[in-house]
Amino acid sequence: MEEPVLPPAQGEAEHLALALVNSAVTLPGGHTVDLLATPAQTNHWMTERGLAPVDIGMQDMCAAQLRSLREQIRSLLASRTAGLPALPAAVAAINDAMTRVPTTPLLRWDDKTGPYRVTPHPVTAIVDHALAVLAADAADLLTGPDAARLTACGSAPCNRYLLRHGRRQWCSTRCGDRARAARAYARRTT
Repeated sequence: MEEPVLPPAQGEAEHLALALVNSAVTLPGGHTVDLLATPAQTNHWMTERGLAPVDIGMQDMCAAQLRSLREQIRSLLASRTAGLPALPAAVAAINDAMTRVPTTPLLRWDDKTGPYRVTPHPVTAIVDHALAVLAADAADLLTGPDAARLTACGSAPCNRYLLRHGRRQWCSTRCGDRARAARAYARRTT
């Protein structure tokens, strides 16, 4: 089965963290789409958003790190939209991702040759940088003026988030149509 093309939800263009959270979506009929399911898909997703070059040789471990950050950010967005306390582990994961990236090559010391500077493995450095960018954007989204507009899609079973614009409560026209059709069906059957 070919994966459906998901239109971006309102706010994804302004907030990469929102695009990250929405990279896994539940569709009607229990189907799910995960745009980060494989290293190649993860590389493609990052490339489309300017977070990585076309082929960085993404590894499973790096893709798993991005999926993990996605779930931590999703947890924080869910807490924010429901008005509930955030899980401390999710806050810690965001802070860890933001502070993980060294700004310069690090100093190392070899007992035989002395001091030298080293840059982390290129793929790891790219992924760490992407994680830091996404985590910082999530922190900005949760603490900035857009936080009041953050909402979950109002069409079950969709699990995407969006920035509300006016009265819009759905991540896409497809979800809005599905919710309106469900309401009309419920009125006809009662």
